[in-house]
Amino acid sequence: MRITAAAFAALTVSAAPVAAEFARVTDESQFRQIVQGRELTYPLVRLQVVSDGRIVGKGAGREVSGEWDWQNGLFCRDLNWGQRELGYNCQTVEVRGNTVRFTADEGQGDHADFRLR
Repeated sequence: MRITAAAFAALTVSAAPVAAEFARVTDESQFRQIVQGRELTYPLVRLQVVSDGRIVGKGAGREVSGEWDWQNGLFCRDLNWGQRELGYNCQTVEVRGNTVRFTADEGQGDHADFRLR
């Protein structure tokens, strides 16, 4: 359960080695094209970043809800996991194939690699 909580906290924990380079996404329209109509998955987590500014899904059997916006090249979100408020955080976004990496604290914190489905 702790690993899942950490993943939500960043929207952030991956121990997998990285073979290819991630490309930074700094443009909101590019980000929208990447996630539009797709599901972001992480072990026990399935989320959608909806174009109307909502985040919806499930994580470890609990509802995930929140809001997001794009500020100064960063994905900023306010997230709830069940009854737990995870708070507001702006994150860098990088993409490699069908993997989207979110790095908390404007790129200075932990990261989570979500698969696009």
